[in-house]
Amino acid sequence: MITFLASFLIWFLYAGLLILWLTDGKIKKETVIHALLAALTAWLLAELIKSLIPTVRPFLLNGRPVETFTLPLDGAFPSGHTALAFGLAVTIWLHDRKVGWIYLALALVIGIARVMANVHCPQDIFGGALLGILTAFLIEKLHFFQLLRKK
Repeated sequence: MITFLASFLIWFLYAGLLILWLTDGKIKKETVIHALLAALTAWLLAELIKSLIPTVRPFLLNGRPVETFTLPLDGAFPSGHTALAFGLAVTIWLHDRKVGWIYLALALVIGIARVMANVHCPQDIFGGALLGILTAFLIEKLHFFQLLRKK
């Protein structure tokens, strides 16, 4: 179960985006575009930080096995999975609170599962979540300013 949650739950968040995309309404499509942009940006920033400040993964320190589908060999901080998940979740929450709470809960589950799978420490998850949250708010603000210029 941990392997599923730590490795594959993220894809269910993307499947939910597809459902939002296919439902009627311009706002839903706008939400999906914002969410994808926030997730991609958060993940890229996480990868940049990992390359600048390499940190050791827990399984290399404690010798316990990894419970993910793949063996991550890059830096641990911040968690890219968590940054991506929270980028998606917060963007959805900003557009639709009801669906957003579900996404936030699933993003938290992903983060916890990454710790339980022995590929991240809690601070990696916190850093990834913070990065995803800040990125989602930044993407939303940039869009807001773009709308003001159009008026």
